[in-house]
Amino acid sequence: MKTFYIKNDPNLNGEIIDLNKLIRENSIELENENSLNELIDKIGDAKYVLLGEASHGTYEYYKWRTQISKMLIERKGFSFIAVEGDWPDCYRLNRYIKNYPNSGSSAFDVLHAFNRWPTWMWANWETVALAEWLREYNDKQRETHKIGFYGLDVYSLWESFESIIEYLDKKDPIAKQSALKAFKCFEPYNDREGQTYAKASTMVPTLCENEVIELLSKIRLNAPSYNNDPEEVMNLEQNAQIIVNAERYYRAMIKASSESWNIRDRHMVYTLNSLMDFHGANSKGIIWEHNTHIGDARATDMVAEGMVNVGQIINQQHKDEGVYSIGFGSYQGTVIAGREWGDVMQIMKVPEAVKYSWEYELHRLDAKDRIVFMTNDMKQNLGNKKFGHRAIGVVYRPKYEIFGNYVPSNIVHRYNAFIYLDETSALHPLHIKPDGNELPETYPFGV
Repeated sequence: MKTFYIKNDPNLNGEIIDLNKLIRENSIELENENSLNELIDKIGDAKYVLLGEASHGTYEYYKWRTQISKMLIERKGFSFIAVEGDWPDCYRLNRYIKNYPNSGSSAFDVLHAFNRWPTWMWANWETVALAEWLREYNDKQRETHKIGFYGLDVYSLWESFESIIEYLDKKDPIAKQSALKAFKCFEPYNDREGQTYAKASTMVPTLCENEVIELLSKIRLNAPSYNNDPEEVMNLEQNAQIIVNAERYYRAMIKASSESWNIRDRHMVYTLNSLMDFHGANSKGIIWEHNTHIGDARATDMVAEGMVNVGQIINQQHKDEGVYSIGFGSYQGTVIAGREWGDVMQIMKVPEAVKYSWEYELHRLDAKDRIVFMTNDMKQNLGNKKFGHRAIGVVYRPKYEIFGNYVPSNIVHRYNAFIYLDETSALHPLHIKPDGNELPETYPFGV
């Protein structure tokens, strides 16, 4: 049955568009892993593939991103997966999947040690499955061809300090003094989330800025002499850069502006560019982050607030090298989240999408999972149309979501493709025992 949207649909501004027919002609049903072949073909030779999610606690988003990532690694020669996670934690998992000495006996053990809230984002059975697959894959590769796993985020100031001090204690005791000097500057503000430092910076604007810049400069100056393990040197420099940008982030956090968001996303792009440089001229990167990071900010109301994001910056910097962004979303289901920051994680119901939202329109089509491609036909017909597009964070209050969980989005310019899942289910955290203490059925397609 065709559905025509006329003047009573505010998204289409009084125009008559057969949205049902338009989407059907520019999408395919998502039934199993074979359905992804067309998507992989359309990605082509892109060097950057950005895989989103509409929440941080949905099983199906992790499942499909895993399968896409496996296909990109096996068929397209991608070099690493970089995620919206803390660098030190993810670097430990990187060492495990590459089978470095003393890197842990299992992915479960490594991931179970992830203890920063929200722990479930990476300490989950879905990531265990991916990590064990990567370990098995890497065991068959030459050292230079092993796939990496890294965190892009800026939040790990204290963990990065610990990593630097431990490394310099063995390699450069003199430079270690700079690390200890910067660490001691931060010590009075150790609440782990930066709130105390942020408040103090309103009275002393520079606070520890000079100390962390001095530390980064000293590490960069001495790095050529730390030549025993190139990846460990890269890890050292990255931790120093995190400390510099985390200090800037905390100072900006106290202001009611977009500055802290922009510092964070620019840091993630800096990290991604560093990883591409480290892996060489032929490197390719897979990025896992929330839709709000990987979908181009210029296609949302974020731009009016002076905000940029990873998707926008990567497209601006690397469009000629090939950038392909894939958004994810669902109509209804369940999700893991907390009702406030630091709250106990819980399974929450995701209500039916609100009327006229992007997810609502896809559900009305035929309530089937599908991959929608943002073709020229889609852009020609929907190029100036905005839909509400659901975004669920780690803090979620379902009954209030209509007031703050829908981002006005020009979908056809925000992504290159969109994976719609009609009903989704909650992620499986490691810190909650699965039924019967058995591994739940979260391993995608038998992996």
